[in-house]
This record gives sequence, C-alpha cells and structure tokens, in this order.
Amino acid sequence: MAVERTFAIAKPDSVKNGHLGEIITAIEQSGLKIVGLKMTQLTPAICKGFYHEHVTKGFYKELEDFMTEGPVAIMVLEGENAILRWRELMGATNPEKADAGTLRKRFGANIGRNATHGSDAPESAKFEVSYFFNAFEQM
Repeated sequence: MAVERTFAIAKPDSVKNGHLGEIITAIEQSGLKIVGLKMTQLTPAICKGFYHEHVTKGFYKELEDFMTEGPVAIMVLEGENAILRWRELMGATNPEKADAGTLRKRFGANIGRNATHGSDAPESAKFEVSYFFNAFEQM
C-alpha cells in the first residue's frame, strides 16, 4: 500500500458541540497523521468553489447555510490507504446508517448535519487539499 493524503473537515456542528478534540484524538489513534490543520470560517463563495459539483442540486442551499454557520476545522491527513481509512472512521454519510463507534454515528445529527467530511477518491483529495492548503501549510 502507498502512503496517500486525504482531506477532512470537522463541520460546524462538531466544532460548536465541542467534539473537535475527540475527532482529532480518533484520527491520531487510528494511525493517520495530521499534516495540515487550521480553523476557518467558510463563506458562500468558498462553499460554491469547494462544493462546485453540488451547486445545481436541490440540497445545495441547505448545505451552504450549514457549512457557513460557524467555524470548521480543516485537515490534511496522511497514511497508508488514508482515503479509505478516514472514510471508515467517519462512517456512513447518514448517521442513522453508520456503524457504532464511527464519528458520524457518535456526533452526527442527521444526513445533512453529519459532523465530518472526507475526500472520496484520490482525485477529489488532491482538489480538496489544494483548495484549502498551499504547499507551505502541509508538513
């Protein structure tokens, strides 16, 4: 297996509800390494660029409203098979269908407010990491 990087977000609900520390701990305990981390406040313009493939979909406005309602923690994670490992740690998009112990099961309220985000493929990871982090902001 090759070492790869993936992108992660602790969404506004996680930050607001005080779960950021637990999310970071879960990442570290899983063996993934955090090589980039910062807090930020997303704007509608940032959301439109980041979620460009969803802008025309019916759920986009709700997504944008949620993602801009408070600060988020954005991260670059690194490790062998990092994309799959982070997605397994997060759990299913819908917290009701997520496995026990996953972050979305523990901290997500519903499919729209599901606590975390992660890249789903190497191509999206490359785009998402570079959207928020320049080369000097990653170890």
